[in-house]
Amino acid sequence: MSAEQSRVLPLIQGEFRISDRPDDVITTILGSCIATCLHDPVARIGGANHFLVPGCDKDQGEELRFGINAMELLINSLIRRGAEKSRLTAKVFGGARMTAKGSNIGLANAEFAIWFLDNEGIGCVSRSIGGNRGRKLKFWPESGRVSQMFMTDRMTEAVVPLVDAGDTARPAASGSGDVTFL
Repeated sequence: MSAEQSRVLPLIQGEFRISDRPDDVITTILGSCIATCLHDPVARIGGANHFLVPGCDKDQGEELRFGINAMELLINSLIRRGAEKSRLTAKVFGGARMTAKGSNIGLANAEFAIWFLDNEGIGCVSRSIGGNRGRKLKFWPESGRVSQMFMTDRMTEAVVPLVDAGDTARPAASGSGDVTFL
């Protein structure tokens, strides 16, 4: 399906989206935030969230800026739409350190996402976390494919995405570090 025929579903901080339509693409931009893309290959449904801070069990309500709530709500919504938790796979992105000073909330976000998935028994099949540049993501929830592009670096350090050795990531032809996770 061409980009002109795709239905773009923007995802902003504190939201999640799910779809089973082959023409849908979820898009977001990340800095220190995390986007977790979940996919059920049998039900051919997926979804993504975008959270700002990890949160903990005492964080009440359904405020999606907290990772604990964003993860639970995404998983439960996918299950209500026909996904099975045992078949879900995850791809995690973001967690950059966007400023040289202060706390590293990006690292805390990334560690939380990986811990949560492990605790819930959901396999993380791909990840690109850390570094110091933002990322632009496109996620096709029906197929589970994700395209990542790094944003222009404002700091001088190079970014090396942390990607699991077993990933099927295809580097972009430009050599920019942009990849597509199949």
